[in-house]
Amino acid sequence: MANTYFQFKQFTIHQDHCAMKVSTDAVVLGALAKHASPNSILDIGSGTGVITLMLAQRFPEATVQGIELDEAAASQSRRNVQKSPWPGRVEIKCMRFQAFEKESTENYPLIVSNPPYFPKHHKSADLQRNLALHNDELSFGDLIKGVVKRLDKNGGFFWVILPPQQMKELDKIARFFGLHAQEWYELKDRPSTKTLRHIKSFSFNAKPSPEMNTICIKNEDFTYTASYQNLLKDFLLTF
Repeated sequence: MANTYFQFKQFTIHQDHCAMKVSTDAVVLGALAKHASPNSILDIGSGTGVITLMLAQRFPEATVQGIELDEAAASQSRRNVQKSPWPGRVEIKCMRFQAFEKESTENYPLIVSNPPYFPKHHKSADLQRNLALHNDELSFGDLIKGVVKRLDKNGGFFWVILPPQQMKELDKIARFFGLHAQEWYELKDRPSTKTLRHIKSFSFNAKPSPEMNTICIKNEDFTYTASYQNLLKDFLLTF
């Protein structure tokens, strides 16, 4: 993305100091993650702050806590928060999630994460981008163990987006630690194209594996689908 910022309807994301820019993954997760009425929300690996601010917009009664390991990204996302309509309800902490979950005493009704997922052997020379993309700083095991400690046991939901194969791995770990899938979506560019991402919600409520719903970004003629427009109409200027 050539721009150093991404303009949403109610806020702006400046991202020139962030390794990971605003992405379809982030905006879909930010718009899709559900909870009836959370009073507090945790965003693990908050990056630019885009998901954090989307959730602040969607849930006006909630405080939103973002956790970001990279200092440059955390600093820029704090500036994005301060210029947003909700600086009093949103906080960004620069620290490892493993440290945060140990020192925190709060249980969150809604936790979201667009986590790094590449193994370390695919690393590039860009250290900041490695932090954003590679999961050796936050393995799926550490992510799930921390979520289990910080997720509200009574009706809390954890929402996450990953490529299909990585979601299979995370799902196995989640079940081992007592989290069960509640909703399941696949994200495609068009109906005829391969699945790009899986989005799942997890809770402590044991239930049969949910049926998968499909979200297509575009129709076969490359126009945006009505469902995708409806999902993001409150955020993207395009809609």
